[in-house]
Amino acid sequence: MNQELKLEEGMALNDFLSIVADKAVNFAIHLVVAIVVFYIGRFLVRKLNAFVQTILRKRNVDPSIATFVQSASEIVLYFVLIIAVVGILGLETSSFVALFASAGVAIGMAMSGTLQNFAGGVLILTLRPYNVGDYIEAQGFAGTVKAIQMFSTLITTADNKTIIIPNGPLSNGSVNNYSRQEERRVDWTVSLAYGTDFDKAKAAILDVLAGDERIVRTPDVFLAELADSSINFTVRAWVKAADYWPVFFSINEQIYKTLPERGLEFPFPQLDVHVQNA
Repeated sequence: MNQELKLEEGMALNDFLSIVADKAVNFAIHLVVAIVVFYIGRFLVRKLNAFVQTILRKRNVDPSIATFVQSASEIVLYFVLIIAVVGILGLETSSFVALFASAGVAIGMAMSGTLQNFAGGVLILTLRPYNVGDYIEAQGFAGTVKAIQMFSTLITTADNKTIIIPNGPLSNGSVNNYSRQEERRVDWTVSLAYGTDFDKAKAAILDVLAGDERIVRTPDVFLAELADSSINFTVRAWVKAADYWPVFFSINEQIYKTLPERGLEFPFPQLDVHVQNA
């Protein structure tokens, strides 16, 4: 009797170990297949994303929309890949999707700002306050728009820094788009000493401006202020938007060189001291 019990227990243990071994082997096979599928899928996602990018470029799709579509398609493709890998591992994908949806609702409530950024990206692409390539100033930063993504906008500053600004504040806040208009007005303030001949100074400044072919309209020169130590001229000229800073710096240099040659003096701060004997 005892011998039969030992035999049955030995067989039960062997069956259990056999089942565990089969499960482990099956899981290992599925795990290897899942890893292979993941890496192949990641490779295909990159290829598909590059293909989408090529199609959008060939169809001359606006770069602002193209970057947004690429970002969205990449997220969707990776989500599909994760579902496929989970299915290969033997987990119930419907339960996983339901769990993911429930978690998504909870995360969405906790990350309302992220959803706001997504809605802001859609709003930006709809209303087009700026496009890729525009030079904008917003949220305390100024630079050229490089990409409009699902949740943020990338701009590059003049000193080659990359700034990532969330789309939510951009869609709700003020945006100064310097590239929207073809022309921009350049303003200078030229300070000259008291006693300067106004007509002579105005003619000299206009001569400097006339020598620059990038100025597209007739410039204006006004006597704007009688300051403590100088008379201040306001100079205004219109240029193409892309020529704003080159013209600004060039005219500054020409004014500094030309006006002294014409006998016009730049002032220094002055203070009159009156001494009275007791």
